[in-house]
Amino acid sequence: MADILAPDICVIGAGSGGLSVAAAAAAFGVPVVLVERGKMGGDCLNYGCVPSKSLLAAARHAMTFARAAEFGIAAGPARVDFSKVRDHVRRVIASIAPADSAERFTGLGVRVIAGAARFTDAGTVAVGDAVSIKARRFVIATGSAPEIPPIPGLAEAPYLTNETIFDLAECPAHLLVIGAGPIGLELAQAYRALGAAVTVVEVATPLSKDDPECVAVVLDQLGRDGVAIRSGITVARVGQASGKVQLVVRNADGEETLEGSHLLVAAGRTPNIADLGLAAAGIRAEPHGIVVDKRLRTSNKRVYAIGDAAGGPHFTHVANYHAGLVIRHALFRLPVRASDDAIPRVTFTEPELAHVGLGEAEARRRGFHFRVLRWPYHENDRAQAERATQGHIKVITTRRGRILGATIVGRNAGELIATWALAIGQRLNIRAFAGTVVAYPTLAEIGKRAAITQFAAGLTSPMVRRIISWLRRLG
Repeated sequence: MADILAPDICVIGAGSGGLSVAAAAAAFGVPVVLVERGKMGGDCLNYGCVPSKSLLAAARHAMTFARAAEFGIAAGPARVDFSKVRDHVRRVIASIAPADSAERFTGLGVRVIAGAARFTDAGTVAVGDAVSIKARRFVIATGSAPEIPPIPGLAEAPYLTNETIFDLAECPAHLLVIGAGPIGLELAQAYRALGAAVTVVEVATPLSKDDPECVAVVLDQLGRDGVAIRSGITVARVGQASGKVQLVVRNADGEETLEGSHLLVAAGRTPNIADLGLAAAGIRAEPHGIVVDKRLRTSNKRVYAIGDAAGGPHFTHVANYHAGLVIRHALFRLPVRASDDAIPRVTFTEPELAHVGLGEAEARRRGFHFRVLRWPYHENDRAQAERATQGHIKVITTRRGRILGATIVGRNAGELIATWALAIGQRLNIRAFAGTVVAYPTLAEIGKRAAITQFAAGLTSPMVRRIISWLRRLG
């Protein structure tokens, strides 16, 4: 006989979003069951954000050696012990893991069950044959997995994904990367800095969701770093020869063969929903994820879906944002409405590329009459002091100054974008930035200087000049 549990909330998936729902519900004294078939912490902790940013941190220290001469310091090329780099990545994961562990959540009052969850009807989830869960509300937070494109020969090749690449004990001699999105380019630059030759192939445009002008700054730096990026080409097939991986690629000029020691597939993500028994629960899904309404409820109103499983932007912070909305709606019956308008995204290359809100193309598509405000990094004293003068900020505002979007490419762009996300979420006017006192010297001054350009036209306005002239006569 299976154990029958009847909690208020059953959360499926112990990644960032699922853990946030479970912890918040337990804090309010609500009975919660959390089901996870893999590792606690999900993709972010074990295969995604944490290991990739740890690797990038190591790579940036190697870059520092390469650029030390600009500051009058003789350092020479960095000597990389790649096994110790891997140890560093593992130590970071291990230091964060206790916060996401089953032991901690059990201590919070959450019933944690290891196993694969499957809906058996509209109100029941089974975990194997041992547990049956009949909850008042269910939250699907199962995340996503690397998408493996149907390329002939790929299934037989020893390819890597973000779930396996961090296990490498030796740096690849030549890393081939399929996909020039954020994951592909971040890892391409990191492995290049750590000693690998790197070639990236992309069928479309690198970082195609971002502002092309800002993307060009990132791609220029990757080229300077020695990362070869081949866009607009198709991978016709994958093969192996003499212990190496071969990509046969095709463009308008015909076919050619690229050869490397390792192959990384970074061609997108697919939601982890195939084995959940969604049809039995009356839950509608599409290839990109579970269909949800603005309250994040599925077609079965007792079931919510959040994060990657719901097909939205594939970011940890989106899953956490969704978790907060679900808690407010499921526990307190408060009105909520999920919106992506103020969700930032960051590509953690060097320079970083960060965006929030509307870009020029989207603002134009929505029919806004807008202005574009700019300021370059090279006009900032802190950027000059740190020799980090690549990049600029672009701010999109309405004619009256309401902030619609911002894109920053340059040093610490991922940190700087937070203020603009707040501004968009609170519907602030650009005057709020222009009137803010910013510490000197900081990169934050770049945003303020861009804001001030909103009013530059007034400096030469004949009307303004006449008013000033009249006021001067008053003494």
